[in-house]
Amino acid sequence: MKDIASQFEHIYKAVSSESFLKKEALGGEIPFFIAAYDAERENEVSQSIKRLMNKLDTMGIPVLEINLYDIVCDILESKGGMERMFRVEKARSKDKFHRALQSSLNMHEVLMPKIQQLITEANAKVYFLTGIGLVFPYIRSHNVLNNLQNIAKEAPTLAFFPGEYDGFALNLFGLFKDDNYYRAFDIKKIETK
Repeated sequence: MKDIASQFEHIYKAVSSESFLKKEALGGEIPFFIAAYDAERENEVSQSIKRLMNKLDTMGIPVLEINLYDIVCDILESKGGMERMFRVEKARSKDKFHRALQSSLNMHEVLMPKIQQLITEANAKVYFLTGIGLVFPYIRSHNVLNNLQNIAKEAPTLAFFPGEYDGFALNLFGLFKDDNYYRAFDIKKIETK
């Protein structure tokens, strides 16, 4: 599915189906799906996600967008602001800055509780995970997905992934093989009517 428009039409049909929304036919697996796309088409995909969310909302299917980049910016602003992080970046080595950033965005103590709060406050029937490429390398997609499965249980989750997913491994930007992630379904393989 090289064509973004046809890919999003397929996603729309899959996500709006009753079996998807009711998490049927998953064989007991968690309701996680991956929509991989060419990272070079990020802007087109971002616009298509917004249109898809509006279309689903019009149909009475509210979507919660869990945009990792926006969440990270909110967290950093609440911890002294972005200017503070820029000063830390200038004052420390690359490795020390990376560790400081990861500490500020601790997966279990900071990031997941923030996402849990968003999920609790939303009345969504579907969760869209976006901004994955924008938070690399300080937040890795497989870590988010592994931790998200513990809190995103009420609705199916669709992760928009800039890279490749073969059903077993995530390959960010087509360049960086992430740790294997076997627990998600490829949305392209979901049959639609």
